[in-house]
Amino acid sequence: QVQLVESGGGLVEPGQSMIISCEVSDHNYRFGTMGWYRQAPGKAREPVATIGNSPSQPQNTIWYAESVKGRFTLAGCSGKNILYLEMENLRLEDSAVYLCVFNPPGIQFWGRGAQVTVSS
Repeated sequence: QVQLVESGGGLVEPGQSMIISCEVSDHNYRFGTMGWYRQAPGKAREPVATIGNSPSQPQNTIWYAESVKGRFTLAGCSGKNILYLEMENLRLEDSAVYLCVFNPPGIQFWGRGAQVTVSS
């Protein structure tokens, strides 16, 4: 069982920055996708940013939602199995619970989430 633990989150004002992180327990999966989703109250869970590879595409590919392109950046610390989400110029609509996910073929592992609140 792979475990994911998010850290960070909190309250910031519009325009400010925040970094959240996700530490993944050791595992033997060679391929998969890892990233961040978010869910605001009353809204569906949506993907924010992911990085992944597959047997047919072993080079990591990074994807960002249009709403966060240019403001959010994925960064990794592979030696420590940590994935960061660096968020800049935060907007009110970025407020949500941010969930880390690890998705090897055929299975998904989720963290419990980190609350990010953007408010003036």
